[in-house]
Amino acid sequence: MRQLHAIGVKMQLLLITFISSTVIAQPITTPRTPSPAASVVQTIGISTVTVKYSRPSVKGREIWGQLVPYGWNVQNFGNGNSAPWRAGANENTTIKFSHDAKVEGKPVPAGEYGLFFVINQDKTGELILSKDNRSWGSFFYELDHDLLRARIQLREIPLTEMLTYDFIDNTKNSSELVLNWEKKQFPVKIEFDVDNIVLANAAEELKGSTGFNWQGYASAANYTLQNKINYEQGLKWIDQAIAINNSFSTLSVKSNILRTMGKTDEADKILNDAIAIANEGELNIYGYQMLNAGQHDKAIEILTLNTKRFPKSANCFDSLGEAFATKGDKKNAILNFKKSLTMNPPANVKANSEKFLKQLGAL
Repeated sequence: MRQLHAIGVKMQLLLITFISSTVIAQPITTPRTPSPAASVVQTIGISTVTVKYSRPSVKGREIWGQLVPYGWNVQNFGNGNSAPWRAGANENTTIKFSHDAKVEGKPVPAGEYGLFFVINQDKTGELILSKDNRSWGSFFYELDHDLLRARIQLREIPLTEMLTYDFIDNTKNSSELVLNWEKKQFPVKIEFDVDNIVLANAAEELKGSTGFNWQGYASAANYTLQNKINYEQGLKWIDQAIAINNSFSTLSVKSNILRTMGKTDEADKILNDAIAIANEGELNIYGYQMLNAGQHDKAIEILTLNTKRFPKSANCFDSLGEAFATKGDKKNAILNFKKSLTMNPPANVKANSEKFLKQLGAL
């Protein structure tokens, strides 16, 4: 019996040891205090750039030439190759492009890449994008896996204690990714062909539920108009919108595209068709657009038409009063503002008419 008991105790100890080993081999996720993980995302147009990295701190150490050696350096682990700096700490720093991009003027296909830098003593540097994005640091760097290399010029900055990536100098088509650490800044210009990316994406979206309504086609056509690109495609899209909804909104977009293309006669005809079916609000908005464009007589023409179509609308006469006031026709401005006030206008319209009449010395 004693032997059986002893065997049982040994088995329990072995089982406890096994369970303990299993627990140690599969630890829980805990905070990583030194060099915590971070990420930064920038949208350019409808494209995104995502950088994932770890953030070491200076902690009073000499960084450049010491902690981060100058130039390329042979690694004491892994492949043992001469390698650039990991541009952070721990795992690979990675950069991901949602669409094809240009980095420092060089083409980069959409995808995720390992991000590395080299710093030289003369304040120059080098950017490296590697097809390897899952390695640990620079230990397994392979030269022939490089996708891109580009020379960069480093900048001096105020002290940045924790290594930080940021995006600055944003424009419609580009942004500058910067790595800031200690008193050095590593700049990288990133660009996207935004307009063509938007149009290609629109074509795909219009194959889905977005293409079931006129607004999708109209917004795509309006993008070509506002950004002065691919008017022929814009006309195709707005014709599809008109086929679903023949309205002032859709016809006016087509008219504007035709006018921009120099097809004035066609544009005028389409615009007249649009005005003929416009509602009160649409005519009012169009009148103000003409007014803001400095076309006072055209604005007065449109807003006068609105008062004739909707003679019971106080707002129509208030808007016409503004057009006359803007042109400097005090007499007709006062006449229309007073007309508006006799029609029991909404509070906002009443306030506007009274404000102008006071300015004109008629109240």
